[in-house]
Amino acid sequence: MQVQDIANKLSLSNDIVGLGGCKAHGTTLECCEYDITIFDGKSGTELKTIDDALVQVHHGTVNETNPDVLQKYDSMQILSDPSWELRALLSKTKEKQEKIRNSVAKNSLIDATFFATRAKQNIDDEFAAVWTKCAAYLICDGLVLLNSKQRSPTHMLEFIRKFQKNNKNQYFSNITEVLGLERATPSLLERMAKSTIGFSDMTENSSHGIIIQKKYEYLTANSLLSDCYFYLGYINKNNIISIRDSIHKKPELIHILKTAMDLEHDTIKLEQQAMLLHKIANELVHLQNYA
Repeated sequence: MQVQDIANKLSLSNDIVGLGGCKAHGTTLECCEYDITIFDGKSGTELKTIDDALVQVHHGTVNETNPDVLQKYDSMQILSDPSWELRALLSKTKEKQEKIRNSVAKNSLIDATFFATRAKQNIDDEFAAVWTKCAAYLICDGLVLLNSKQRSPTHMLEFIRKFQKNNKNQYFSNITEVLGLERATPSLLERMAKSTIGFSDMTENSSHGIIIQKKYEYLTANSLLSDCYFYLGYINKNNIISIRDSIHKKPELIHILKTAMDLEHDTIKLEQQAMLLHKIANELVHLQNYA
């Protein structure tokens, strides 16, 4: 499908529309959907199908000021902009690109220390393993951003493998051990995928499960087992963060998360991991402050 046809086929040629995600960055796989944003001041996400291709439709505003959202507009392609408002937004964002990226990276690392502390202080809590894995994925977010790459869960592990060795990237080996990537097997990934889709259905109230299933099938069919494990865990991390303040009101969720995130049950090991992640996140914030 031709990218420029998307706005026309969705009858959006008179709207402000941009293409983001991996399709805009040129790092894409056959399983990847098209990510477009309609700048109509609304919120929410919908899934469309055009010529057998999945299109995830987000809503945004040209007056956006949230760095976390603006960072996602990096390298966005304009599909329709009759009022030139999107051009103005992207131009201003580009001028502050490095500042925005560093701000979001720092916030990810600070959030990682929060989750690691939460795990350390409540190590006997059933959710301690959840907080630990969230902290590990958030550190990955920070490091990927500090390496000027996008937080694209399908591709992040491939990015990480290619990063040059330096005083920041050296921490990836510790983090991947905490994540448990070496545990990825076809049978485990099948169970993780089913639970991840179930958790997505519970928290997102969208059609994201269709995308998760498609990516799971592609990654496992192409023997990208570690990438699939990382992807599934990352999607769960995002959904956990969206309900971080209310998750304890739904203790039943731990049962689906045990499989969806392949959780560790050894409290001694968990405490060691939480302490390590807290130390790494703090050191990275320190390095960033004095860069």
